[in-house]
Amino acid sequence: MPSFDIVSEVDLQEVRNAVDQANREIGTRFDFKGVNAEFELADSEIALRAEQAFQLDQMMDILRQKLVKRRVDIAAMDIKDPQISLNAARQAVIVIQGIDSDVAKKMVKDIKAGKLKVQAQIQGDQIRVTGKKRDDLQQVITALRNADYGLPLQYQNFRD
Repeated sequence: MPSFDIVSEVDLQEVRNAVDQANREIGTRFDFKGVNAEFELADSEIALRAEQAFQLDQMMDILRQKLVKRRVDIAAMDIKDPQISLNAARQAVIVIQGIDSDVAKKMVKDIKAGKLKVQAQIQGDQIRVTGKKRDDLQQVITALRNADYGLPLQYQNFRD
């Protein structure tokens, strides 16, 4: 029976490379000369540190450019509000890995509402869709691409 998995994964090595490139660019930019600003990656969280709030905005633009250049979908970023004190500004960006259970339930509900002869099961942080016809599975993929769940979705492990 044909099946495929719906996942939301980000290549953390590419994220690490993008953060390294962004740190190098901050070191060479004229508007960041003599400014204590840096990116720091810990697990799947990127911390931005600068002296002023407007510098955080510039750093966020640099980070987005580097991530897009390395083909990391920026929809997988959960940008937190900046924390600003007198001489320091911090902001956290969390890279989302996997599909949250609430979003997965909504996706399964939307798949079942499509009235196709397929079954969708939540398996941890991914969803497995099975059906008798390959065409039904392709219609599910098309429907999910047209819907917006706030996550970059990949369709893997397609079996016939």
